[in-house]
Amino acid sequence: MRVRVAATARLHFGFQNLSPSRERLYGGLGVAVDAPEAIVAAEPAEAVVCDADGDVGAKTADTVAVYARRATELLGVEGARVTVESALPRHVGFGSGTQLALCTFTAIARAYGREPAVRDAAADLGRGGRSGVGVAAFEAGGFVVDAGTPTDPHTETALAEGVATVPSVAVQQEIPADWRFLLVVPDADAGRSGATEDASMQSVIGGADPTLADRIEAAVAGRVLPAVADGDAARFGAAIQTVDRLNGEWYTDEQGDIYRAPVAEVVDALTDSRAVFGVGQSSWGPAVYGVTTAGRAEAARDAGQRALSHAGLDGEVAVVAGRNRGAVVTQC
Repeated sequence: MRVRVAATARLHFGFQNLSPSRERLYGGLGVAVDAPEAIVAAEPAEAVVCDADGDVGAKTADTVAVYARRATELLGVEGARVTVESALPRHVGFGSGTQLALCTFTAIARAYGREPAVRDAAADLGRGGRSGVGVAAFEAGGFVVDAGTPTDPHTETALAEGVATVPSVAVQQEIPADWRFLLVVPDADAGRSGATEDASMQSVIGGADPTLADRIEAAVAGRVLPAVADGDAARFGAAIQTVDRLNGEWYTDEQGDIYRAPVAEVVDALTDSRAVFGVGQSSWGPAVYGVTTAGRAEAARDAGQRALSHAGLDGEVAVVAGRNRGAVVTQC
């Protein structure tokens, strides 16, 4: 049986705490969005064979081959023929690695008639140990807040060694149908990943100001969650921008400022636009997001193009809806 699995990007707004002086670390916030999309197909085979369609790069196919080999080990099956039909842009802030890993595992499991234990597999695939937003988005979409991880001196070591568990979901709420998200991806260096990201996070945690965590947690509880519950895009955007900027203060030594270059120029240009309610950097960037509504979508797209021009950059601009369902599995 050949099975196709499609999953979409997620935006990451930041963490609630990075200070080891508080009881729990991390606690990520984010949303699943309708595009762009990763699609992986798989069928049983005697060995692991991985190829890619169209514009999918060789590096992406090589990465999926690694996930596929690990998936066959976890499932106890002989092999799989895996095809990457499309992939999210790598390391721009959309969660490409987690979505590809889980698409690959799920496609192989379903091809063998197995029910995939996605959350357990994510940890075994080295995904979702620090933030559970991407795993939760794959499972069911929506707006997500994860519960973080109990503070422990060995937390970052466990992450680096790939033995951490995925944080539990604390909040998973449907995104209002009228909400839209502006995506601006400048042509810029990729965001941090792998060992480089691990080293940066260890550095950030070592010097994280705990008072920022108090301010972020207050913003989440008092502003973000009520705005989601009320379906108020304007209040949500303003609150998320506050959370995003406070997170940026933790990263100034690592990325040079609250936002990494050249994100700051794009964010500044979008902040004054009436078409978007809140702006920020998704994860390590360079993707910039803005919160808007269906009625303001065209104006928001134009604002995104102007922001790139203002920064003297080329790039991609899109306006997408939120996604309130998880990955889609079909036989093909």
